[in-house]
Amino acid sequence: MIVRMWEVRAHPEAFDELLSWVCEAMLPKVEVHPMHISSEVFSSTDHRLVVIAKWRGSTPEEFADPPSHLVSRRPQAWDFTQVDR
Repeated sequence: MIVRMWEVRAHPEAFDELLSWVCEAMLPKVEVHPMHISSEVFSSTDHRLVVIAKWRGSTPEEFADPPSHLVSRRPQAWDFTQVDR
């Protein structure tokens, strides 16, 4: 299993619109992928959104870039695998 952490920071006045875009436009396209297991969305007080998505296999689907007028910088993404301990 691969876990992708995707993080983006909104312009303060665009936070609600970015959140809507993530939940209503981006994630529905990702979540129909047959290797997708689950996704969660988190927000912070400094206008950041984080998506944690779990995938079967080793090649998660790429996430679309949000509309540039909503974000203060490009999204960042990292892939993780679980550690056996």
